[in-house]
Amino acid sequence: MSQSDIDPPRLYAAREPIFPRRVKGTFRNLKWVIMAVTLAIYYITPWLRWDRGPGMPDQAVLVDLANRRFYFFWIEIWPHEFYFVAGLLVMAGLGLFLFTSALGRVWCGYACPQTVWTDLFILTERWVEGDRNARVRLWNEPWSARKLRLRLTKWTIWLAIAVLTGGAWIFYFTDAPTLLGNLFTGQAHPVAYMTMAILTATTFLFGGFAREQICIYACPWPRIQAAMMDEDTLTVAYRDWRGEPRGKIHKGEATRSDGGAKGDCIDCMACVNVCPMGIDIRDGQQLECITCALCIDACNDVMDKIGKPRGLIDYMALRDEAAERAGGKPKPLLKHILRPRTLLYFTLWGGIGVGLMVALFLRSPFDLNVTPVRNPLYVTMADGAIRNTYALRLRNKQGSGHEFSVSVTGPDGTAPQGTQVTLEGLPGGQVEVAANSTHTQRVYITAEKGSALAEGAQNELTLWVEDATDGVRTHVGTVFHGRSE
Repeated sequence: MSQSDIDPPRLYAAREPIFPRRVKGTFRNLKWVIMAVTLAIYYITPWLRWDRGPGMPDQAVLVDLANRRFYFFWIEIWPHEFYFVAGLLVMAGLGLFLFTSALGRVWCGYACPQTVWTDLFILTERWVEGDRNARVRLWNEPWSARKLRLRLTKWTIWLAIAVLTGGAWIFYFTDAPTLLGNLFTGQAHPVAYMTMAILTATTFLFGGFAREQICIYACPWPRIQAAMMDEDTLTVAYRDWRGEPRGKIHKGEATRSDGGAKGDCIDCMACVNVCPMGIDIRDGQQLECITCALCIDACNDVMDKIGKPRGLIDYMALRDEAAERAGGKPKPLLKHILRPRTLLYFTLWGGIGVGLMVALFLRSPFDLNVTPVRNPLYVTMADGAIRNTYALRLRNKQGSGHEFSVSVTGPDGTAPQGTQVTLEGLPGGQVEVAANSTHTQRVYITAEKGSALAEGAQNELTLWVEDATDGVRTHVGTVFHGRSE
């Protein structure tokens, strides 16, 4: 009996390090542009300023947890308006469904934070240790002073990037210049240091060491994406009917693209060597593929060198396979993209976006909440009038203080006869609410003796609040309890 018959089978294989080779081409350039734009947005945004007036934060994008506000340039979101954030999250999900159904895992291959920071770490690794072959040799050689120096240099740069990443995140939650000074002087809150340390460690480990393991084992999206894709989804694939049988060819030798028997694939392994996931796209669709399309650039470069047509590896749809095998042409790209599923996703995505925009620009600059004081339901005054008391909660969402007046109307839209509205402690009849604050004011509605309100059991009223500065009004329904109660 051999040792292999005694030992139990291994359920987990140790990670094989991947050393992607440098590649040039359209998709690689696109990834550089997206990486530069997304990193610039992430690192620069907390430092942008926006003047909101005196006493207000001037950071353009700020999640102010202490005051429970979210600021985005001229937009200010209050806690009770969290539905705007929820709507944006729904739009993000629908956008992911839309792009996946149209172009496969393009989010994973181009804009996912794990992909962006891994690309940045690989760029640093290549700059310090060299391209693929040099990094493979360094990995296999025993430890030496040179190897230790290169590794420490690389890890130091990685750590600096990770620190900047964790630091940029916490700057979104408080004034960035102030927090930066406090971080260096040791005066920042312990939560800031803890958050920064956790994000630094995860960025360093995920981008530097785990890399593709996060995409394969930790991320749920590879297992969900199949539900978003169909036969018309454009994804990276290998035209095996043109590339097989693969093998070396001589200069000028006819291949499949020329009507010959040999395939166009010369088995150079360029597509495998540039893959950040370490897979061979020629084996077909795989869960690990993030659709970064670097294999397309690598294969096109080889095809140019051997004088064969590009597109051996390309974006293609499964529906076109039969036609291409028979020598036909694939459907136009727009017909693959503009189909019922993607149009439905886009309609839902756009509808929610339009709804959020309408709600944002039509929302009142102040909010009103009225609660009747029910103990007692009403008070009978010395002259026989009936008075009801209400707790008015007025939230001024504007960047300056405003004065507001209060009035009531009946079901017919007119002020009930014999009714008076007074504000406790405010003989002038107007209440002033400071900028971006909430004020609670007691309001008395008094109905004269013998009036319809005074003699009725329950009377529906509409309480109006008007901004004395610009005339903007809002209202809320309430009830007046009369003598018959």
